[in-house]
Amino acid sequence: MRIAFLGLGIMGRPMALNLIKGGHAVTVWARRAESMAPLLNAGAIGAASPADAARGQELVISMVADAPDVAEVMRGVAAGAEPGLVAVDMSTIAPAAAKRIGEELAAAGVDFLDAPVSGGEVGAIAGTLSIMAGGSEAAFARARPAFECMGKNVVHVGASGAGQVTKAANQIVTGMGVLAVAEAYAFAAKNGVDCGKVREALLGGFAYSKILENHGQRMLDRNFKPGFKSWMHEKDLNIVMQTAHELGLCLPGSAATAQMFNAMVGSGLGEEDSIAVLKLLEKLSGQA
Repeated sequence: MRIAFLGLGIMGRPMALNLIKGGHAVTVWARRAESMAPLLNAGAIGAASPADAARGQELVISMVADAPDVAEVMRGVAAGAEPGLVAVDMSTIAPAAAKRIGEELAAAGVDFLDAPVSGGEVGAIAGTLSIMAGGSEAAFARARPAFECMGKNVVHVGASGAGQVTKAANQIVTGMGVLAVAEAYAFAAKNGVDCGKVREALLGGFAYSKILENHGQRMLDRNFKPGFKSWMHEKDLNIVMQTAHELGLCLPGSAATAQMFNAMVGSGLGEEDSIAVLKLLEKLSGQA
């Protein structure tokens, strides 16, 4: 399949590499030319702009920071699109923004999927991401071979915007989960109990989770190198709260978690992994 990939950051770069490994003909574009170098070395073709990248493609995928970036990139895609093109955005943006971008692309004759991912940098590198897609069944079927190069759990959730609703739900669970593990560790440490032993015990009961298993170990190792930066989780939880406000929906746990991530960014931890919320709790509790 002829695929253009737009956006080559922490997540986009390994995702595009997995498409190349899967045998697809990949064209890449990024705002910073140096970001394209590893992909060009792996056999990709470089493009000068999103419009240039979209020309002659069957599928265009974007993986950028936020809704304004997606809208800008997709306007370029529409300018270079040929009949039958499917455009996929795998960024995390508000559901309403995804629907609006889909409508604009439909007016240009481009079918659109919002297909955000979960699994972080580790999943992007391994090709084991969870991919949650919203849009037409036909567009999903056409994009699926590409999705299967990048992910292991690929689900068509529903109509346009449904992928972003699912990702927002994912960020609620993961944000509260990371905060829950951090609070458990802060509680154990303040009581003079070995957090490693606490984790070992909790893994055998109903408190088990992937977050406790994976992120819990990284907290013990004090490994705060970003696989998913705190400012990005703050952005995602702000999407949750904005959407909840629009719907008149009460989400008290999400609200409290969003405030913790706001505080992380405000205290200078925005570039660290979201698990660095443990450091904030330790500071607030006099443990740092």
